[in-house]
Amino acid sequence: MRIGILTGGGDCPGLNAAIRAVVLTARLTHGDDVVGFHDGWKGVLEGDVSPLEVEHCRDLLSVGGTILGTSRTNPFAEEGGADKAVASLAEHEIDALVTIGGEDTLGVANRLGVYGVRIVGLPKTIDNDLSGTEVTFGFDTAVQTATEAIDRLRTTAESHHRVIVCEVMGRDAGWIATYAGMAGGVAEILVPEVPFDLGAVCERLRRRHEGGQFSSIVVVSEGALPHEGEDLDSARRAATGGITDQFGHVRLGGIGTWLADQVERHTGFEARVTTLGHIQRGGTPTAFDRVLATRFGMEAVGAVHDGDFGKMVALRGEKIVRVPLSEAVSVSKTVDLDLYGRVAGVFLG
Repeated sequence: MRIGILTGGGDCPGLNAAIRAVVLTARLTHGDDVVGFHDGWKGVLEGDVSPLEVEHCRDLLSVGGTILGTSRTNPFAEEGGADKAVASLAEHEIDALVTIGGEDTLGVANRLGVYGVRIVGLPKTIDNDLSGTEVTFGFDTAVQTATEAIDRLRTTAESHHRVIVCEVMGRDAGWIATYAGMAGGVAEILVPEVPFDLGAVCERLRRRHEGGQFSSIVVVSEGALPHEGEDLDSARRAATGGITDQFGHVRLGGIGTWLADQVERHTGFEARVTTLGHIQRGGTPTAFDRVLATRFGMEAVGAVHDGDFGKMVALRGEKIVRVPLSEAVSVSKTVDLDLYGRVAGVFLG
């Protein structure tokens, strides 16, 4: 069997571990040929492909990024793109395609299934917003990176008696903010799922400082907005020229800077902002993400040989299972409000 692999969307810790697992399992267990398409769906459209051998991949477990490259190319964003992708896969004699990505990349995979493409998906994203799986690989590493940053920010906040706003990634899901905020013991966690009251946030910070806590860390997800957030959202879109990627996403960012300015203006406390940005995506994956990516990669090859296409491998409890791709991309998985409100809320302030 000839298996193709691609990695699409944002880079993510654990991608190379997943590639390694697919290649080693396919080659050593089944004797398959494996090739990699470069830069996600762009490589499929352009026929940019190279062989993947065991010796190329055996030592990838701890390496961040993706040796195949990635992009946010969407075949359905250009006329005839889907037919071109199907033709390219046929030209390169691909019997099955293992697609490693998040909601957008796997959304394309799901749609191409209608064209007869035999696909199995692997869920990766630091945002942890894919339905069908309890967790995606990359998320644990991103949370660990953000938590370590919060621990470092705390010492400088305490030294200068400041409020420090830490902006993290996540797009429209606040998983990174919630987990890193809980792990870092921060004063405030602001997420896209719950529009925040700026006045209430400032009042809680004021009470905290008057009560003897002379510094505070506020974690805010890049997609968070205040109750009256229309003007801020418009300004954010204007700052990027309203430009979207091929999946219609506006570039996010800037809420941290705005929030730090508002906190200083309303409380009189000196405030600073740190935007972690792409540092959350880079570097060595945690042990958890290495193991999860490996288990996902092995199961994907199993699905290929079972002829179980149109599926995404997923974590349910302690087991790796297969779920329909359509289920995985049907709705974004947002933060459990019970976790955010009842559990995390106890420790805020």
